[in-house]
Amino acid sequence: MLHAIVMAGGSGTRFWPASRAALPKQLLPLAGVRTLLEQTVDRLDGLVPPQRVMIVTAARLLEAVRRQLPLVPEAGLVGEPCKRDTAPCVGLAALLVSRSDPDAIMAVMPSDHVIAPEEKFREAIRQAAAIVEDSPGRLVTFGIKPTYPAESFGYIQQGMLLPQTVSAGGVANAVVHTVARFREKPPASVAAEYLGAGNFLWNAGIFVWKAATILDALATHQPECLEHLKRIAAAWDTPARDQVFAAEFAAIKGISIDYAVLEHACDVVVIEAPFGWDDLGGWSAVARQRGSDQQGNTIVGKHLGIDSIRTIVHSGDNHLVVTMGLEDMLVVHTPDATLVADRAHEEAVRRVVAELEKRGWNEFL
Repeated sequence: MLHAIVMAGGSGTRFWPASRAALPKQLLPLAGVRTLLEQTVDRLDGLVPPQRVMIVTAARLLEAVRRQLPLVPEAGLVGEPCKRDTAPCVGLAALLVSRSDPDAIMAVMPSDHVIAPEEKFREAIRQAAAIVEDSPGRLVTFGIKPTYPAESFGYIQQGMLLPQTVSAGGVANAVVHTVARFREKPPASVAAEYLGAGNFLWNAGIFVWKAATILDALATHQPECLEHLKRIAAAWDTPARDQVFAAEFAAIKGISIDYAVLEHACDVVVIEAPFGWDDLGGWSAVARQRGSDQQGNTIVGKHLGIDSIRTIVHSGDNHLVVTMGLEDMLVVHTPDATLVADRAHEEAVRRVVAELEKRGWNEFL
C-alpha cells in the first residue's frame, strides 16, 4: 500500500520574524488561508487515507501539528528529539510503516511546498508508485523544469529517456528519465549553463520508493545510522520509547537522504513534474503566491502605502503599517519584532537568526 511521509521539521529562518522556533514557516499561512502543512496534507486527499499519513516533525512542534491536523491519528505523528536531517527521518519512517505493512511504498515529501494543480500531483505520485511496483528496487525522485538559473536549488541531470507509459484512462504519463547525476546548489554562472543545456531539473525533494528498498540502501551506505534507528523502532511500543528515541537519535550523524543514498544508488529515475511547484524559499515567494497590486506591492495585513512600489508588507489586521517612499523593500511586523530590509537582501534574513543566537536573545527566535 501507498503511505505518505511528510517531513515537517524545518525551521524556516528566512521567514523571520514571522517564522519562529515554536511556529516555523510550515505552520504558517504564507500562501493562503491554510498553513503550508495543512495544504500539504490536503493534497493527499484521495491519494492516501489519514491512517496512512505520517508527519515527522520536531518534538517541540508536536502539539501545534496535532492542532492543525486533527484527522491524522496519533500513531502518525512522530516528534524527533533533535534535528538530524532527512536520511534518519526517512529511515525511521520506513521502519515504522514496515511494521504493519512490510510491502509499503512511501511517498516522501516536504511540508513547505506550494503545488498546483493538486490532481496533477496525485497523478504523478500514482505514476511513481506504479513504477516502483514494476521495479521494486527503483528509487523515484521528482524534478522541476527550471525557469531561471537558480542558485538556491540542487539540480538533477537527466539521463536516458525511459519508455512513456499511458494510464488506464488513456492519458500519457509524465516524462521519466534515468538520473545521470545530482548536482549541488551551483554558482550563478554554472546555473546558467544548466539552464542552457536543457537536460537539468531542479531537485524537488519529493521521492517514491519501497520502504524495504530504502532500508536496504541505508544498510549499504549508512549502516551505523540504520542500527540506531532499528533500536528506536524496537522500543517504539515500550515504556522506554522516549528514552531510547532521545539517546539513539542524538547519536546519529545528520545527513540528507540525497547524500546518504541517492547519489550512490544505481537505479534512480526522475519524473519531470507535471505540476506547478514553489518551495517558498523566502519572502519573494509570498509575493509570487499572493500576487501584487498595481504598484507591485504585496500586502498581508492592514497597510497604508504612499509612494511605495514593489514592497512586501506582512503584518496583522490589528496593526497598521504605513510605508512612504519605499521601493523594493520588505517590512514584516509581529507583536515582538519588526524586520525592515531591502528585498535584494532577503536571502540574508537567516543571518538575523544567527546573530540573535550569538547574542543570546532567544526570546526572539
